[in-house]
Amino acid sequence: MVEIEVTLKRPSEYRYKIQCECGLRKKLESVLEELAPGKRRFWICDREVIVKWAGDFCWEGDEVIEWEAREELKNLNSIEKLARELVRRGADRSSLLIAVGGGVTGDVVGFLASVYMRGVPFVQIPTTLVAQVDSSIGGKTGVDLPEGKNLIGTFYQPSWVAIDPEFLTTLPDHILAQGMAEVIKTAWIGDSDLVKFLEEEYQAIKSRNLDCLEKIVSRCAQIKARIVMADEMEGGLRRVLNLGHTFGHAIEKVSNYSIPHGDAVAIGCVCASRLSILLGKITNDVSANMISLFSKYGLPVKIPKLLRPEDILEAFGSDKKKTDQELTFVLPLEPGCIELYSTKDLTLVKEAIFLGY
Repeated sequence: MVEIEVTLKRPSEYRYKIQCECGLRKKLESVLEELAPGKRRFWICDREVIVKWAGDFCWEGDEVIEWEAREELKNLNSIEKLARELVRRGADRSSLLIAVGGGVTGDVVGFLASVYMRGVPFVQIPTTLVAQVDSSIGGKTGVDLPEGKNLIGTFYQPSWVAIDPEFLTTLPDHILAQGMAEVIKTAWIGDSDLVKFLEEEYQAIKSRNLDCLEKIVSRCAQIKARIVMADEMEGGLRRVLNLGHTFGHAIEKVSNYSIPHGDAVAIGCVCASRLSILLGKITNDVSANMISLFSKYGLPVKIPKLLRPEDILEAFGSDKKKTDQELTFVLPLEPGCIELYSTKDLTLVKEAIFLGY
């Protein structure tokens, strides 16, 4: 088992563990009892996970709430429905919420936990690759508005993150590929050896070799946890995790979210590499290496022709990370290295978008 202790510096220190191990889903009981001894537990689970994995959980005597985990249901209306269901079932301030599912479930349950009765503890049990390497770690919660994704949310840390890579064995290929976009992004930010591993072992990873999956998931979790511990509230360093996301979120919005998040991140990373070239930070070869790596995992590397550059530029206006009309882009350098670039002048950004087609 890989165990990561997250320690956050606040007015008072806060600690929790991230644990990663194949088969961990079958060993949850003792830790859950330790987190909330004698308290009621409420599992909020993606319906698809229950269909595939219900027999592997020990929730006798607990409350299980199924919900349909879709991006279009990641909104305040769902928060109200789930909160009212918790009230109906008698959840109080000492109850423990347990999120079982992908990133949508983790974001929704985390936000719900942060506001229900002014805050109740919760546990993340991520079941998709995106959730295991990214969204379950770091305490970001949120729901969407019609104007953009995650525009309402909180920073609210879980009490425990339990990662079982075996969940990934039943994911459809296209969902696994979505997660690989975040894996490649994370590796490019902080670990050149992991980038090389992804290049060399792509066939084993795509065929769901469990040793490979456990290695990439645990390493990505370590990288993200290290960054979060240094900058919990995204005041500085944590912004490096947005590699590909400034472009990607705009692409998602302009496509009316018909382009999946992982695809948008992959395209966004390539656009960021184009911007890095225009700024003289890298050569064409570095960008080509990045494009080759995304392509190995079946991820798109070009903006669809149906999306207009003008609309993508306009979509930057609702980017929640914009400050004083200034946008910050994460520039990929050599594998394992990045650099932040903030600007109000989008001339080169527009050129990078055109190069992304």
